[in-house]
Amino acid sequence: MFNKSLFFVLFVFSSLLSAEPLGYEKITPAQPTQNPDKVEVIEFFWYGCPHCYSFEPTLAEWLKNKPDNVEFIRIPAVFSKLWGDHAKAYFTAEALGVVDKVHADLFDAIQNKKQALRSEDDLAKFFVEHGVDETEFRNAYKSFLVDAKLRQAESMPPRYGVTGVPAIIINGKYKTNGPLAKSQKNMIKVMNELIAKESEQ
Repeated sequence: MFNKSLFFVLFVFSSLLSAEPLGYEKITPAQPTQNPDKVEVIEFFWYGCPHCYSFEPTLAEWLKNKPDNVEFIRIPAVFSKLWGDHAKAYFTAEALGVVDKVHADLFDAIQNKKQALRSEDDLAKFFVEHGVDETEFRNAYKSFLVDAKLRQAESMPPRYGVTGVPAIIINGKYKTNGPLAKSQKNMIKVMNELIAKESEQ
């Protein structure tokens, strides 16, 4: 005899299995944020990553109109010596207050111009070309602050379950990336939905 109740249960279960993925994963355990009064959004990236490079214009556009209650933080991921060299370039720019001047051009130099930009001398030349005093660059590059941030960056990806880039962390609770969201455009959509969800709490 046909069991309508059983059929309905099986239908609902199969529908759930075939449903569209959420586009994100929960981070367990959730990680603390720097400012509990803000919704923290972290981007893990690497200047040598073509996917990060292609995502950058979309993210930059989003940043122009990001919600006022969002605290956006970039963290260069460090998975090797090469990644560490490029992370040090970012943290040096941050220490000098010139991230907005050099961030996009660091991507361009590495991705399009195929410049290595790994050594202190190569980076000094790059920063000088962007209006930074060479002595100030070298002092920042060798500073305790930059070295401390680099060491901290090395320990960050495992805390959030990040194994590739670009990856976005929302309020220490959720992670999204290209494979999870199915596209970089959809990453922004997922980010906005999770930011709205966290803003309600």
